[in-house]
Amino acid sequence: MATNSHTEQPSGHKGAFPPFNPTTFASQLFWLVIAFVVLYVLMAKVALPRVGSIIENRQKRISDDLASAASLKAESDAAIAAYEKALADARARAQAIANETRDTQTAAAEVSRKKLEGELNAKLADAEKTIAATKTAAMANVRGIAAEATKAIVERLTGKAPDDSAVDAAVSASLKG
Repeated sequence: MATNSHTEQPSGHKGAFPPFNPTTFASQLFWLVIAFVVLYVLMAKVALPRVGSIIENRQKRISDDLASAASLKAESDAAIAAYEKALADARARAQAIANETRDTQTAAAEVSRKKLEGELNAKLADAEKTIAATKTAAMANVRGIAAEATKAIVERLTGKAPDDSAVDAAVSASLKG
């Protein structure tokens, strides 16, 4: 299959493509220079100053934001330092209060212990006196009971009541030994 490389031209036009036509080069260059100068003037006088002012505004806003961020960071650092100092002071006060409370309670416990110890010593002395009195009374009763029991035993064994002085001497001898 063969392709036809022949290009048909519309009727009424003869010659080459207009930009490549050597007879129109001068006018094309003239209009190119005019268009370039107009575009250059528009860019230099209108578009570039606007772009420059936008860039300057953005740069100023960025530097202001950075300065604001730095000042806020300094404020937050100061607040953190103040918080940490307040926290350390609170801990120190709490420790001092705890120590003071512990010392107060220890002193109160010592006073209470001494008071209870004194009361217990007094009760113990009273109890010892009561025990001694009861022992003395019991010993006196024991002597009488022992004398009566000895008398009753001797009387039952011998059938005759013994002499009170002999019973007292025998009971005294047995209680001492």
